[in-house]
Parts: sequence; C-alpha cells; structure tokens
Amino acid sequence: MSELVTGDAVVLGLRPAKLPSRALALAIDLVAVGTVFVLVSVGLTMATAALDGAASAAISVATFLLVLVGAPIAVETLSHGRSLGKLACGLRVVRDDGGPIRFRHALVRGAMGVVEILMTLGVVASVASLVSARGRRLGDVFAGTLVVRERLPAGRAATVPPPPPWLVGRFAGLDLSAVPDELWLAVRQYLTRMHQLDPDVGGTMAGRLAGELAGWTGVPAPVGVPAAAYLAAVVNERQARDAHRMFAASRTSADGPGGTGPWTGPSGPGPAGAGAGGQPWGSAAVPGDSAVPVAPSAHPAPVAPARSEGVAAPGADRARPPATGFAPPA
Repeated sequence: MSELVTGDAVVLGLRPAKLPSRALALAIDLVAVGTVFVLVSVGLTMATAALDGAASAAISVATFLLVLVGAPIAVETLSHGRSLGKLACGLRVVRDDGGPIRFRHALVRGAMGVVEILMTLGVVASVASLVSARGRRLGDVFAGTLVVRERLPAGRAATVPPPPPWLVGRFAGLDLSAVPDELWLAVRQYLTRMHQLDPDVGGTMAGRLAGELAGWTGVPAPVGVPAAAYLAAVVNERQARDAHRMFAASRTSADGPGGTGPWTGPSGPGPAGAGAGGQPWGSAAVPGDSAVPVAPSAHPAPVAPARSEGVAAPGADRARPPATGFAPPA
C-alpha cells in the first residue's frame, strides 16, 4: 500500500521530489564525490609512482569503485537516504511504503547510477525521471525507492490529530506487533489530511482502513466508535508505547543497569474531542459494552510521594486524574 487514492483522485502519499531539486542535489553530490576522488587519486599517484603500469591501473579502478560507487552507497545507507546534496535540498530517499532504505536499496541505486548517471552523463536518469509519474529514475524503480521532500513550506506540515479523551488508553491491551508499516503510513496520511476530503469519501476510507487495522490486530473496532476516532486512538496508543520505550531506555542508560527512579509518563492528549480541522469526533459518551478488553494493570492509579511524618498528602481526597494510556515500566 504505497499509495492511497480517494474517489476524488486525491493521492494520500508522500511528496515526490521534482527533477530540478533532484538535479541540484545530484550536482552537489557529484562535486563532493569528485573532489574526494581527485584528492585520493593524486595522493595514490604520488604514493605509487614506483609501481608498474598494471598495478597503477588496478589501483585506479579500485579507487573509482570505492570512491565514486562505494562512497555514495555507504553514505545513503548510514544516513538512511540523506546524502550531502539531498540534505542541502531537503530531500530523502525512502522505500515505496515510506520506510527508511537499507543497504540493498542503496546498493541497487548505486549500481544503476553508474550506468544512468556516470556513463551517460545523467541523460538516462533525466529521461526516466521525466517519464515516471513520481519522478523516479531507473535505480529507484529497480530498488523500490522514491526520493521525497522532507522540508515542507511553513504552515503546511500536518500532524496526527489527538483522539477524543474517552478513547485514550482504551486500546492498551491491543496487540499491534503484526500491523505492517505501510498500513501505519496509510492511516497516518489519512488522519493528517482527512479534513481536506469530502465527508462521504473520507468516511469510506476511514471504514476501509479501520477494517484492515482490525484484521491485523484480531480485535474488531468497538461498536458505536467512529472509524476516524478509532484510527486516531490506535495511532495514539502506538505513539504512547514508542514514547514509553524511549523513556525507559533513556532512564536505564542514565541510572545504570540497576538504577531505579520514579517514572512519569508524557503529557496527555491534546484538545478534547477535536479532530483535524476542528471537526468533532462524535459523542463523548462511552459507547456500548463491546469495548476492547483492557488489562486491569494497564492504568494504575498515580502513587503520591511518601511522607516521612505520616501527614496525608495534600489533595489526597480529590478525584483521581483520568488515565493517560501509558503503562509504567515493570
């Protein structure tokens, strides 16, 4: 699911980079790699002046392969698709599903780049980018990658809207490990742009995505919960788990292997009951009895700090704050 097309032919996908920005990024990369190649070649020529012609030719070929072919592959692999030129132009190479590239993707792109960029002076790559609907050259087609824009104009960056408060933490017991990355990408793209869609088209897409998500988790969406709110709540749960893992890892590294300390979760959700574009999610009443089962220990009550003189903590008789959906580390 690399693209999600609505009935109005609106593609909820990544923003492919155009040929001018890609050409500028490639020019910067070629200047940088060419400078390194010249410096390395001059240094090796001076160091191997006493060798015969065959040895010098072998060293020249090895230098060409290592610097002009191997260096770009290594840079794209280590930087997850952001070379020097792409970093300067705000571009990045990603997989078709929007995930970061790996070594095999960079290897195919680099090998094809020798033919369509170096040997043909970029003519083949330019023609392929102009013909492709998403501006992909042959290396991108064979590697299954896409060059996208990372930096968007001010005011156009979209964020996933928070779920309604009565759904926060409702899906803490849901198993999300089997959900593929491309489905998460499609759900996120829908949530960030659903206010731009026709209500009927958006409702149909939300229902389809909710059905696919329920199929991967094995638990159907609760009856009476709007599909868009269900998607936002599940995405919020996944983000909460990721933040929990990162927070636990940072505390472990800070306190040492046996370090312990109080844990406080991140802040709760955003504006109550509001979706993208200020549209309400729906009724704030908790629907039906067909809710997803939640483990009893998923939302423990906050524990007040101990008092050394037996004095009750201030505000102990007040109502407990609402659960946030975060589970403290064991």
